[in-house]
Amino acid sequence: MDLIGKAGVYPGTFDPVTNGHLDIIGRAARILPRLIVGVATNVGKTPIFPLEERAELVRAETDVIARRTGARIEVCPFDGLLVAFVRAVQAGVIVRGLRVVADFDYEFQMAGMNARLDPGIETVFLMASERHQFISSRFVREIAALGGDISSFVPPLVLERMLARLRRKHPSSRDEGPCSDAR
Repeated sequence: MDLIGKAGVYPGTFDPVTNGHLDIIGRAARILPRLIVGVATNVGKTPIFPLEERAELVRAETDVIARRTGARIEVCPFDGLLVAFVRAVQAGVIVRGLRVVADFDYEFQMAGMNARLDPGIETVFLMASERHQFISSRFVREIAALGGDISSFVPPLVLERMLARLRRKHPSSRDEGPCSDAR
């Protein structure tokens, strides 16, 4: 299949969107004439951000990339089968980022299943940049929930929104230290 001129879809839950995601988006936008970032509902997960807010955060960050590069990037929430979404937006390529060997095992199986569902859709893999290989949304959520610094993993707007959401979810109580019961 000739990928020249094909639109691509980069799917994910983006909860939250990380600097690693944005790196893949920027690189994919350089090689595809049109990139649709598909923000998935993913019923198997309990997201920190609702779907529309995740799409809004991705849109804010991809607008910056599009202005800087001149790329055509769209952000669309979706629910259901990825191949059905790819068909609906008239794309022919699924873009996936790979960080570690475990990602490859999962993504290899998913690419095979998607090819069986629609042999006309190709999956291409982009390796994560070295500085982003260890970043995952799951780890970012865990670090933030435990009070760690996530500022090097997410863009400033995402950091601000995550911290605000965590403050609402867990209002700070009087800090008595780890051994406050000691007498």
